[in-house]
Amino acid sequence: MLKAIKVRLHPTVEQREALAFQFGAVRWAYNFALEWRMKAWEDHGESVTKRMTLDKLVELKSVEATSWLKDADSQALQQSVIHLDDAFGRFFGRRACHPRFKTRHGRQSMSYPQRVKVVDGRALYLPKVGTVRAVLHRAVEGRIKTVTVSRSPTGRHYASILVDDGRDLPEPLKVMDGERVAGIDLGLADVVVESSGRKTPNPRFVKRTAANLRRKQKNLSRKRRGSANRAKARVLVAKAHERTMNARGDFQHKLSRRLVDENQAICVETLGVRNMLGNRSLAAHIQDAAWGGFVRKLEYKCVWSGHRLVKADRWFASSKICSGCGARVRKLPLSVRRWTCAACGDEHDRDVNAAVNLRRHGILALKAEGLSVSACGGLRKTGTLPAAA
Repeated sequence: MLKAIKVRLHPTVEQREALAFQFGAVRWAYNFALEWRMKAWEDHGESVTKRMTLDKLVELKSVEATSWLKDADSQALQQSVIHLDDAFGRFFGRRACHPRFKTRHGRQSMSYPQRVKVVDGRALYLPKVGTVRAVLHRAVEGRIKTVTVSRSPTGRHYASILVDDGRDLPEPLKVMDGERVAGIDLGLADVVVESSGRKTPNPRFVKRTAANLRRKQKNLSRKRRGSANRAKARVLVAKAHERTMNARGDFQHKLSRRLVDENQAICVETLGVRNMLGNRSLAAHIQDAAWGGFVRKLEYKCVWSGHRLVKADRWFASSKICSGCGARVRKLPLSVRRWTCAACGDEHDRDVNAAVNLRRHGILALKAEGLSVSACGGLRKTGTLPAAA
């Protein structure tokens, strides 16, 4: 299995300067390759390949004006070109927008594909930088494949270590207990509503920190551009954003871990978040809930555990279908949180009803794959019984 471990780095003053130089060299190589590709296509209609760009980097090291590239790690420079080629692949595949130039402001990063070592469980050896003290909160077991070093806008350094532990992924379960199959409905008031009726309220991290963030952003706007005080105020704003991001990530990791541990299969709805952001009244709350990030955490945790994640179709009307009789309501505005089925008379909580329907949809999808889903703790099998006269 491939697993990534993100650790905090504590470089010295000299190591900070060395890392800043490496970040700048990697950023320059990326921007140079991007500009070359764009000009070659606009002026001559020619395509610049990855191989041509890598060879060009070697030539630039012998030129006096760019001889400083010799002091940068060669493999980190090559990785920046590879990342640009991957970005163009996503662009031509219509999975992302056109690659943009990197700036020295904001987050900085570079990747080491080799030669990074863990030293005494307390430090990392980085080429061209040296042995940097690190907080290794868990053991790095297996072969290190890639290490991505980054610097956040607040000035903190991190290392994301991708490790191949040499173990095979667990086989997905083929026989599951129906009582441990859950459907979850994602919302704003309650970020997760389970088919069992359990609701997890939305912490609303941005709303809780809005006053503090507004005060610091107003203070930043008063500072003169290019001044030292503006740089300090910018860091304070970045720290406020980082605390919110860390709190949201911690909440989602704990919630997704609980759901995966308690259930063998989870069925979630597929939401068109990009289209929903067009609603100006709800856009900020939808971004704060971060449904996409939560589903991604559920997905890889299910893969690691051998459990299954079923994604319902985007057009599956989980909220409009009565979980009792299966009748469907034509219209159900978002303002209606409870409704009564006209066919059977059952009264439903909108979110719980949707979660129950998602659970049933997930069970049907699992059975369609040829899996066995037990009912009430025992396997349900087809049989024959004598009929009463």
